[in-house]
Amino acid sequence: MAKLTMVQALNLALQQEMRNDDNVIVLGEDVGLDGGVFRVTEGLIQEFGEERVVDTPLAESGIVGMSIGMSLYGLKPVCEIQFSGFTYQNFHQIENHAARFRWRTQGRYTVPMVLRSPYGGGVRALEHHSESREAYWAHMPGIKMVIPSGPRNARALLVSAIRDPDPVIFFESKALYRAFREEVPEKEETLPLGKSQVVREGKDLTLIAYGAMMRPTLEAATELQEKLGVEAEVIDLLTVSPLDDTLFVKSVLKTGRAVVIHEAPRSFGAGAEIVSRLMEKSFYYLEAPIERVTGYDVVIPLYSREKEYLPNAHRITRAAKKVLAA
Repeated sequence: MAKLTMVQALNLALQQEMRNDDNVIVLGEDVGLDGGVFRVTEGLIQEFGEERVVDTPLAESGIVGMSIGMSLYGLKPVCEIQFSGFTYQNFHQIENHAARFRWRTQGRYTVPMVLRSPYGGGVRALEHHSESREAYWAHMPGIKMVIPSGPRNARALLVSAIRDPDPVIFFESKALYRAFREEVPEKEETLPLGKSQVVREGKDLTLIAYGAMMRPTLEAATELQEKLGVEAEVIDLLTVSPLDDTLFVKSVLKTGRAVVIHEAPRSFGAGAEIVSRLMEKSFYYLEAPIERVTGYDVVIPLYSREKEYLPNAHRITRAAKKVLAA
């Protein structure tokens, strides 16, 4: 089984789905000849040609508008917006059209498109290149919001997203693109959208995270085990919307304590929804107040202050200790 980076795993998913289904189309700025700004689509235009790997003008609203039209006519477009900070230009296309066509037509039409976009900090990027705005899309009815945390689940989730009959926003952490390798099977593999996973079992504390925050969360869980003998259970959401609360509620019913981690700003983020559901469904089992470790309610700083903004294992461990001491 080959060990791949996330970039390579995503490329494999696109390649295999394009081979399996002639209706799968890739489009976006520089996705063809250049292979994408992070090379996720590298080599696809050589295999599938310019009709299925389309270099578009620099016009995000146009890219998404074309994708919606293609979807309504039976194609399965996978469009790339080079950075998530540029998705604001196509917000109205997603909200007004992609998210509503199934409802608007009473199920006669669906929009089987995927919008891929790199998100998040940690790579010393410029302004509008490091946002973590998944809450915008998760709040929107009719849209699925998916964020993988590693090469293997990225490949499996992207395949599922392409096959899904409804629009999927697929955020890929730039910090994870080449951070590590995992074994990824050549054989087809999928993961269901809207389902989370237990990636580390424990009995004393529940840590809930997704995307790039899984690495510092697992690092914190290891530190808690080695230094304090605390067995932390770690939940990877994988899909932010629809939110699978079954696993993390079940976990907190067992542990009685929870810390929620994400790099997006704290206020009105995914963590607030997770905490709310835990209060609704596990309140009487809680042994301590739930803690959140998040980004701050400011525009993410440029690279000289970026590390201070992003949650890390130290901040997660400190929050865990606070919850354990309560």
